[in-house]
Amino acid sequence: MSTEWKLFADLAERAGDKRVTVDASAGDTVGDALEQLVEGRAELEARVLEDGELRSQINVLRNGTNVLVEEDGLETVLEGDDELALFPPVSGG
Repeated sequence: MSTEWKLFADLAERAGDKRVTVDASAGDTVGDALEQLVEGRAELEARVLEDGELRSQINVLRNGTNVLVEEDGLETVLEGDDELALFPPVSGG
């Protein structure tokens, strides 16, 4: 089973696509799926991680819920058919 990431703004550009499928499934964590996402994508990894840790301004959603605020962060356990999304900082006026 696999999990799909939706990537937004410059993160999609750095990954080379707006949607990336990784080999993570139910029982794995969001962090496992993130590791697979950035593996082999140096530009994306540099934008999302700093010293191996998620940059504070990056938002990670599982099925529309911010895992960093409303769940167990990167330790959130995936369930079947989860959809993950990665957002860069959003600013506006």
